[in-house]
Amino acid sequence: MNIDLRKYLQQNHNQLIWKEKIQITAEIIDALSKIHNENAIHRDLHSGNILSKSGRVFISDLGFCGPANKPLKSIYGNLPYIAPEVIIGKEQTFKSDVYSIAMLMWEISSGQPPFYNYEHDYDLAMNIVNGIRPKIVPGTPLEYKNLMKQCWDANPSKRPDIFTLGDKMREINYFNQTKSSELSQLEENNNFEMENYTSNSKLFTSKLHQFDNFPEPRNATEEEQEAFHSNKSYNFHIPDNSNDFNKSNSKKNSTSKINSLFKSN
Repeated sequence: MNIDLRKYLQQNHNQLIWKEKIQITAEIIDALSKIHNENAIHRDLHSGNILSKSGRVFISDLGFCGPANKPLKSIYGNLPYIAPEVIIGKEQTFKSDVYSIAMLMWEISSGQPPFYNYEHDYDLAMNIVNGIRPKIVPGTPLEYKNLMKQCWDANPSKRPDIFTLGDKMREINYFNQTKSSELSQLEENNNFEMENYTSNSKLFTSKLHQFDNFPEPRNATEEEQEAFHSNKSYNFHIPDNSNDFNKSNSKKNSTSKINSLFKSN
């Protein structure tokens, strides 16, 4: 029976150890490399179209997958997974798929969809363009964290291609195998504050987006990231026509502590 990655993480994240998280990530990268090897771009990668069947990972929902030299005009996708350069209207590329991989890497590490507690609206799009990324889960292996940050860099040219990414993930996987006892100790000793979320099919599905007059994408400073994730007021430059957009950026109030790093079965 098929199950998508989002549902799989909801049901199993409490039992997953880093060895398994890294293996899932490696299989997703391998599946995308097959698409890129055919000179095609997926264009809509998110955890709802990553399927698991018989212990293997597959990428589905290829309706927007097409030749790399024929980019689509529409901005279509699940907003937290869309690369910032695509949000401002630039063409989708192999590197925009790699950005989506970074969001999947974070989701696998945390068990939650990226920006799950924010409306998929103009405010979130502006924050993404201005370099805001999900808060890295404490205890994430250093090499995994560094690779994830490379993949979500605001500059597409600084992101690795999928084949380099695959090579690096295999190195991380090998390191994980040889240092499994150390990682298990990390998993036992680290907790992460996360807000509750319930699966909302309307919020977590792909749709058409239209945003105008956005600045060029950039990377946020550490201070800006901290301000955002500390729920402090932080205002980026908003274009004059911003009133045309829905600017609700409400967060759910109920919070609970969940384990982000887990004991081995």
